[in-house]
Amino acid sequence: MQMLTKFESKSNRVKGVAFHPKRPWILASLHNGCIQLWDYRMGTLLERFEEHDGPVRGISFHPTQPLFVSGGDDYKIKVWNYKTRRCLFTLNGHLDYVRTVFFHNELPWIISASDDQTIRIWNWQSRACIAILTGHNHYVMSAQFHPKTDLIVSASMDQTVRVWDITGLRKKSQAPSAMTFDDLNRPGGPGGDMFGTTDVMVKYVLEGHDHGVNWASFHPTLPLIISAGDDRQVKLWRMNDTKAWEVDSCRGHYNNVSSALFHPRQDLILSDGEDKTIRVWDLTKRTAVATFRRDHDRFWVLASHPELNLFAAGHDSGLIVFKLERERPAFQVHSNELYYIKNNILHIHDFPSTADQEVMSVRKLGSQFVAPRTLSFNPAEKSILLTSPYEGGSYELYRLPKNLGGTLQEPSDEAMKGVGHAALFIARNRFAVFDKTNQLIQIKDLSNKETKSFKTPGQVTDIFYAGPGSLLMTTPTSVILYDIQQRRVSAELVVSSVKYVVWSNDMSMIALLSKHTITIATKELKQTSQIHETIRIKSATWDDSGVLLYCTLNHIKYALPQGDNGIVRTLDQPIYLTRIKGKKLFALDRDGKVREIVIDPTEYRFKLALVNKQYEEVLHIIRTSNLVGQSIIAYLQKKGYPEIALHFVRDDKTRFELALECGNLDVALETAKAMDKPDHWSKLGVEALRHGNYKIVELCYQRTKKMDKLSFLYLLQGNETNLRQMLKISQLQNDPLMRFQNAVYLGDVEERIQLLKDVGQLPLAYMTAKSHGLNEQAEAILAAAGKTEADIKLPTMPDQLPAVPKPVIHLEDTNWPLLTVSKSFFEGAFANAVAGGAVNDVAPMSAPSFSYDDQIDNIEEAGGDWGDDDDILGISNNAKSAKSPGFDDDLLGTNDQGDDDDLNGDGGWDDDDDIKAELDAEMGNVAAKETAEFVPPTEGVSELSIWSQNSGMAADHIAAGSFDSAMQILNRQKGIANFEPLKSHFLAIYQASRVTLSGVSSTSSVSYPLRRNPDASTPRNSLPVIVYNFDNIAKTQLQQAYRLFTSGKLVAAHQHFKTVLHSSLFTVIDSESESQELEKLIDICREYILGLAMEQKRRSITGQSPDELKRALELAAYFAHCQLQTPHMQLALRQATKQAFRAKNFSTASQFAARLLELAPPRAVAEEARKIQSVCERTLQDELSFDYDQYNPFDVCALSFEPIYRGSAKVDCGFCKASYKPQYEGKLCTVCEVAKIGTH
Repeated sequence: MQMLTKFESKSNRVKGVAFHPKRPWILASLHNGCIQLWDYRMGTLLERFEEHDGPVRGISFHPTQPLFVSGGDDYKIKVWNYKTRRCLFTLNGHLDYVRTVFFHNELPWIISASDDQTIRIWNWQSRACIAILTGHNHYVMSAQFHPKTDLIVSASMDQTVRVWDITGLRKKSQAPSAMTFDDLNRPGGPGGDMFGTTDVMVKYVLEGHDHGVNWASFHPTLPLIISAGDDRQVKLWRMNDTKAWEVDSCRGHYNNVSSALFHPRQDLILSDGEDKTIRVWDLTKRTAVATFRRDHDRFWVLASHPELNLFAAGHDSGLIVFKLERERPAFQVHSNELYYIKNNILHIHDFPSTADQEVMSVRKLGSQFVAPRTLSFNPAEKSILLTSPYEGGSYELYRLPKNLGGTLQEPSDEAMKGVGHAALFIARNRFAVFDKTNQLIQIKDLSNKETKSFKTPGQVTDIFYAGPGSLLMTTPTSVILYDIQQRRVSAELVVSSVKYVVWSNDMSMIALLSKHTITIATKELKQTSQIHETIRIKSATWDDSGVLLYCTLNHIKYALPQGDNGIVRTLDQPIYLTRIKGKKLFALDRDGKVREIVIDPTEYRFKLALVNKQYEEVLHIIRTSNLVGQSIIAYLQKKGYPEIALHFVRDDKTRFELALECGNLDVALETAKAMDKPDHWSKLGVEALRHGNYKIVELCYQRTKKMDKLSFLYLLQGNETNLRQMLKISQLQNDPLMRFQNAVYLGDVEERIQLLKDVGQLPLAYMTAKSHGLNEQAEAILAAAGKTEADIKLPTMPDQLPAVPKPVIHLEDTNWPLLTVSKSFFEGAFANAVAGGAVNDVAPMSAPSFSYDDQIDNIEEAGGDWGDDDDILGISNNAKSAKSPGFDDDLLGTNDQGDDDDLNGDGGWDDDDDIKAELDAEMGNVAAKETAEFVPPTEGVSELSIWSQNSGMAADHIAAGSFDSAMQILNRQKGIANFEPLKSHFLAIYQASRVTLSGVSSTSSVSYPLRRNPDASTPRNSLPVIVYNFDNIAKTQLQQAYRLFTSGKLVAAHQHFKTVLHSSLFTVIDSESESQELEKLIDICREYILGLAMEQKRRSITGQSPDELKRALELAAYFAHCQLQTPHMQLALRQATKQAFRAKNFSTASQFAARLLELAPPRAVAEEARKIQSVCERTLQDELSFDYDQYNPFDVCALSFEPIYRGSAKVDCGFCKASYKPQYEGKLCTVCEVAKIGTH
């Protein structure tokens, strides 16, 4: 038998101890007057209570209320509330030291024993003494209630143990009832004495000790009493209804015995004494079972836990919490069955059916007080090996009965025993036995005969299973993987004090469990992670996904292979994990019962998918589970996924911090507006400045009233208008410093002079005026000061003062070049989820956040030229559509919709419209004169000319037939120089703006103009009908171009985007928002036309020379940097990835693959990209050097298809804003083909 120490404290002498019935707490009353409350599970001191004057000898917790009672040498009994941490009241009455105090299990009573030779019973609710028990004629050392019956046992220095009957006191304390004749004559009735002693009667006086008795206590269930005295004996007493007698004495202590008690679960007696020992005795044989010694500390008190197998003993320098023997059941899991030992009986539990069966008794193994330590099961031979630590260690081999049904069977005579610390099966017909004393490993067959043996490679402490032909050996400082066949050490891992080993289901991973550490390693003993716990680790099991589930004394936790861990749920009592299947966790408790616990594995599966970069699984969990909590958010931040954490958070402050971390300034701005606090605006301003987002920086400075920073910002921007405004604000605020600063920034000398005059600094005002040549103002200042130039001595000044620097270039975009923030896989996926509901809306089309059409959301439907690339790495694209043959022959592509793509068919007008034309004819007046002269009517004004007068839009002038003025407007507004490509648009608008009726023979046709708003207009304010409608272009023509792009008809898509671009010149808009959307539409067309031109150029390169491969790779890389919609960007990145891989530029290919995966492509495309990425990561090198730097923002020259990096000189097209190198200025733009380069 062994003592397992669970907690030990260092303090002054401990005279009393008490366990809390539910919580892992223990009270210790000290000789110095202090009471300590310890958490023995965590090993921490929770509280001190210091109101007693002198030693505190008695202490006890209430079984249900948050109370405890203490008694000390100050004659006082104090009742405390440990929640409020204060003493509630004090019970006074004893005239000498109080030795022990205890609560009654049911009634509101406290019993106390004192050196005043009395025992008192108190009602702690009424705070009154209800009984005084007299009879002892010396110190009463202890007194306590029976746990179930109305009895008290007391021990005294008068060498007696007394048993008291308190039945009368119980009846007296109950509700009063009508008095009967018998009550008048019973003892303790009205004729009782004044002390009420007849309420409590002495039932037995036990005499037998030769010296004073220090302790006496009842057995919890049997009619037994145990007592301990200064005669160095522990005496056992039995009682019945009429008498009590001594059964036997336990002799062995060689000094005073302080305390003794019965083991609550086994037939054992525990005692401790001043001989510095704790002794364990067999209750049935009254013989010593075990003795545990301390070197220097005498023991004074002993207590047992009311529910758990725990004991506590107080000694001279503290206390010790311990238990006798392990409570871990021996078990092993095989397939769907659990083999375990309970009460020395082998059980088999079937997990699917939850059926539990007793198979065989193993009582003969070891001692009845020592449970088996390990169990090893041999499924081939249906045998088990049990080991026991009794008497140095032994093992026994059992063959299971062939018929497992029926009654409990005893083992057959074939049971074979042996000596050994550990024994386990290593093969079908072999098992290994470890002799720890001799450091010897014996290999035996099933007949228990030794086949071979060998010495251990070092000082081994235990052995574990490690697969066929191998053993795992633990030493004090390491773990060794030993090959039995070759007799050599295969691997070794430095990890100390390993107690248990848990293999994963496929034997690929191993968990090494120490007292406070878990080390996770591979089967080759290569450590992957290590986890530290402050509370003892009890057991572990592996999930099918490769996650380790383990439990401490009060938690079930999980650990990922790389070391991340977390809590699954809390525990009331320790358990031993056996198996996990899905959400069901199977375990054995300390009573040997199989428990099934339902857990939620969502958190650790989420983290595992995140660690393994299984982003589709992560998204699935996010969308289908309710993951919340600060731990998840903190984990995502720690792992570098703040954008996912942002998805979970609703608290504005946390969202703000996360948005700053992941660079999402839009969300940060939104939350900053919601909170509207200066510190948040300051943080946002700093981050926005780092990104170069001037607009947000300006807003932050305005909200925080950082006027100096705002003025400097305007100076850097060259925004003179806003600087003037800042100057006015400083004047209104009467802030001379800000006023002077803004005047300096503006170079406004006169304002500076006026300011200096206003603040009374006339000398400075004079010097400023004089140095800047403002002589008249200088003279006026001198005159106002009453001085002349002769009175003034001026220093020598340079001929020309340095001017305030002006910005060289005024940026059209008010924001500076923004910091490039790559969008992660999840940001793309979340954006898709948000945008998916508004597919057909034309609203946001700013690059790159375009609105998508349903028909292009899946690039697996992409066909045509997109399928021309040969598969690489043996990867086939099953979702690839068949190529469209002969696409070059059809410029606009073959379309199933017939003539719907006719360029002239999108006018948006209808021949059946009801035309209401008003003719404004002025009738001539005939003068009634004598000559009767005929006066012809004056000619009216044509409505077509009115259109030209009423509008400044080119489309309206074209409808009026004024082509010349329309071309002048386009040249003036958009810089259009080449009108040849626009001819078809001119004719289409002209024809669609009127309806013509054929006359009869030999008469001309009659034309009627079509008005934009025929019901609300007159000929004087009319405008022509809108032919090119923005809504029609965006929803019909642009979507048709998208479909052509997706289907791989590159030439047709190129021409269609160019048609949409030209149509934008004649689109009539009605609002500012439509104007902005039209600008975005032009940007979209430019990016697609440029990208398609580069892709066609790349496909025209057919050679395989290094220069040709280099050029093809450059074009593919530039194409991947065009601002396309996400599905189309996936196509471009896919082409670039393959092109780089063919050129053996593995580093570049890996980068393109990573960008592709960030866009959340379809599963097949994602798998292809991951395969390419995995191959490339083996050799991250580029074989070809080419002109491409993904980290330096650039524009692509639309003529030479070469990059123009940030800071390099460039010129733009006046219409489509395509970028070109300076040498191409003045040439025709190759993107729009209508404007010249460099004209604005």
